[in-house]
Amino acid sequence: MQIKNIEKITEQTHLNLFSISYVDQRSHEKSWVFASRKKVPEVADNNFPLADAVVIVPFHREEKKLVMIREFWVPLGGFQYGFPAGLVDPGETIEMAAARELKEETGFALKTVLRTSPPIYSSSGMTDESVSLVFAACDGKESLEGNEDSEEISVLLLSREDAKGLLNTPELKFDVKSWIILEHFVKTGTI
Repeated sequence: MQIKNIEKITEQTHLNLFSISYVDQRSHEKSWVFASRKKVPEVADNNFPLADAVVIVPFHREEKKLVMIREFWVPLGGFQYGFPAGLVDPGETIEMAAARELKEETGFALKTVLRTSPPIYSSSGMTDESVSLVFAACDGKESLEGNEDSEEISVLLLSREDAKGLLNTPELKFDVKSWIILEHFVKTGTI
């Protein structure tokens, strides 16, 4: 496979479409359209040391429960169950972004980072966006005061039994990472 050309085909503020011309393994010329938040897509410049975004998997120390959110997503036309998440701002570390996003979306304070994944990709057929999973302990009181006007979020504190109930409700929409982590939590009681 050989990348021949990358062309930006939209001019939006936060997300754009790019077309890539490439030659496949049988020397056929082809093209692929994908979305990217970057000014220079990762296929053209592999020097991005940090993930684009963070997904925080918080466990509330005082409540001894897993923290999830239920958030309205316009492309889904409804609510999705997932974890607090957001973009890494310029100059932030993964841990700084995780603490900021957790506070903004739930009101909880990040106390301890337990582990962090390297940049991972969840929909590489459509986008080059990468995220780091940040498993963390948190505490404090719930508050939605940090939510933006475009965010409609409910905070959930889940026991293993609560989590099992969500997983057994087929009409709910889940983020793929959240489904896998929730299944693990139900089986083991750990994050």
